[in-house]
Amino acid sequence: RLKIIMLSAAGKRVPEISEEVHLHPINVRKWIHRFNRYGLDGLRSGKSPGRPPVFTEEQRNRIVAIASTNPRLLGLHYSRWSLQRLRRYLIEHKIVENISVETIRQILQAQESFAVHRRKRIAE
Repeated sequence: RLKIIMLSAAGKRVPEISEEVHLHPINVRKWIHRFNRYGLDGLRSGKSPGRPPVFTEEQRNRIVAIASTNPRLLGLHYSRWSLQRLRRYLIEHKIVENISVETIRQILQAQESFAVHRRKRIAE
């Protein structure tokens, strides 16, 4: 991987590097891009640095806190949250600008004390 970076720094083009290191050009470009973005850490094996979280820890904590609160205590007319209702509440109260129900589910499931249940539907 370091050889790819050294060859690139020496001015060699991706097809030339690809032949020399016996890797597909897509992989050569991947390592060059990772080095450009993350430096030497980007060349390491294991878990890649990944995308930074979209929501702050504070936002995640507020989502969990609201989901743990009975909706009636917040002035709503129902006693249980659905992911869709929780999403609507979070957006309307400007906790988040936008969020998918899947992201809410993932945030809640990351909490050990939280269980997200899917509603069972009876086929007609």
